[in-house]
Amino acid sequence: MAFSLSTTQKLGCTRVRAQRAPVKRNAARSARTVVPRAASASADVPDMTKRSVMNLLLVGAIGLPATSLIGGYAYFFVPPSAGGGGAGQPAKDANGNDIKKGEWLKTHLPGDYSLTQGLKGDATYLIVKQDGSLTDFGLNAVCTHLGCVVPWNKAENKFKCPCHGSQYNADGKVIRGPAPLSLALAHVVVTDSDVVTFTPWTEADFRTGQNPPWWK
Repeated sequence: MAFSLSTTQKLGCTRVRAQRAPVKRNAARSARTVVPRAASASADVPDMTKRSVMNLLLVGAIGLPATSLIGGYAYFFVPPSAGGGGAGQPAKDANGNDIKKGEWLKTHLPGDYSLTQGLKGDATYLIVKQDGSLTDFGLNAVCTHLGCVVPWNKAENKFKCPCHGSQYNADGKVIRGPAPLSLALAHVVVTDSDVVTFTPWTEADFRTGQNPPWWK
């Protein structure tokens, strides 16, 4: 049996085909026009100038503390200065008073090693000899290792540093390390007014023969 499409059915089929055709053409056009694009750089990325400035600031922030630490560490290997100054300076007692020879010897017996204030304010030993007179030199009490004040050990007749064990004989000559040098010397001069005065020792060290001495 043969069937024939009515005019209305033919028009319906034609509209369906007409609606489908543009979909295929649009899909093909979209496939042809899609072009891959590279991602653009972010505007937050700093330029080279900013990056260089930041690097310099970082190096400065790290370098300054590091230099200070290295400098402080190296300073430990430098013997502390002692003595010095062109003019003499009156020796002072614990109360800051000028020391007068006569009064001092009344209360300090032979063999006495007492600390006084010497050149540059450094602790300095004023020594009474066995005959009851003052020695013609004072001994700077600052250890030549790391700067501790070295006490006099009367029982052993020598100076013994409590910090790292350095030892010096009765004249301040180093006899045991780690201290590398002897204690610094200062002249002891008594003025006409009987005031004991320290003056710089600039000539050869009588204990070692070193000329000029290390503290000059």
